[in-house]
Amino acid sequence: MYDVNAIRADFPILSREVNGKPLTYLDNGASAQKPKVVIDAVTRAYEHEYSNVHRGLHFLSNLATDNYEAVRGKIARFLNVADEDEIVLNSGTTEGINMVAYSWAMPQLQAGDEIVLSVMEHHANIVPWHFLRERQGVVLKWVDVAADGSLDPQAVIDAMSDKTKLVAITQCSNVLGTVVDVKTICHAARERGIATLVDGSQGSVHMPVDVTDMGCDFYAITGHKLYGPSGSGAIYCRKERMAQMRPFLGGGDMIREVHKDSVIYNDPPMKFEAGTPGIVQTIGFGVALDYLMDLGMENVAAHEASLRDYAMTKFAGLNWLQVQGNAPGKAAIFSFTLDGAAHAHDISTILDKRGVAVRAGHHCAGPLMDFLGLTATCRASFGLYNTTDEIDTLVDALELAHELFA
Repeated sequence: MYDVNAIRADFPILSREVNGKPLTYLDNGASAQKPKVVIDAVTRAYEHEYSNVHRGLHFLSNLATDNYEAVRGKIARFLNVADEDEIVLNSGTTEGINMVAYSWAMPQLQAGDEIVLSVMEHHANIVPWHFLRERQGVVLKWVDVAADGSLDPQAVIDAMSDKTKLVAITQCSNVLGTVVDVKTICHAARERGIATLVDGSQGSVHMPVDVTDMGCDFYAITGHKLYGPSGSGAIYCRKERMAQMRPFLGGGDMIREVHKDSVIYNDPPMKFEAGTPGIVQTIGFGVALDYLMDLGMENVAAHEASLRDYAMTKFAGLNWLQVQGNAPGKAAIFSFTLDGAAHAHDISTILDKRGVAVRAGHHCAGPLMDFLGLTATCRASFGLYNTTDEIDTLVDALELAHELFA
């Protein structure tokens, strides 16, 4: 049984007050809070187990290396990847996507080749492709969303041409909560020999993920959204694509030998992991994944679906609240504005006075904001520890904001 009150007790920060009110943390889309098992693991790693990894033969180095490398297998299980050597550890989704841009796309793509994107991508899945547009003449093709914020997979498939070399698509919009049928897109692309990259920053948080069934070539995740430390993350790279990739960063660990006139690179995935990594962050990330897998992502998804449905019912009674995106099966992420002159930053400030933490701004989604005709929204994004009572608190705070700006 999913006991949300017991789960909340695992997160120390949820017991604090903000501005004299109990904290209602609804900014999970930006970064999630950490359970005590993660905090304890990070503390233990620094206090009792810390050393650099891979390079030492002493006890602490071997212990740190074992704990660090064990996370690769945990990520593989979390994503249902059979071979953990297809997992590259990094600092998060942004680094993962940039690695694909530099290591795979830059050598593979030429002027006139196309990358297909949706209009609701996060900047982390846009800007690296603009590098290729600026530097190599690659063409970016954009697919719009429907009026309800949904993305028709057939529209993405129809955008593919004989010049398309990559489809880079989010599994779940960080602004609209739209869940994309990435499996249909990835399978269609593979039939055409087109590579696929899926931004899993939000998708992996809200639902079970099976990249083997999905059929993508690359799948990026970030630790701090998955209840782990910041500075941790990973990207799945299908072995056939990994073989086409050149090193992204040069330094320690990614080499076997270095001479004055030559260099011999390490085998993947180490070939793409240069320098001293985020050792403790990654160890903490592994503990966070253990926590999620113990809960069961199907149980997390069911809980968040109930929160989504409850919030939609409550928001429907606020005729002055404009929610952006109402796609079927969306995640528990709501971006909204208020009728009138209230700016998203002002709304967020008022909510904060009631202890309610939401996001305000463009959410690193400039093309989507342009498409919606907005400059900013507030965003309430729910996580595995949120409750219907907190939704009621949010609604009460919104009503106060509406009264102040009416």
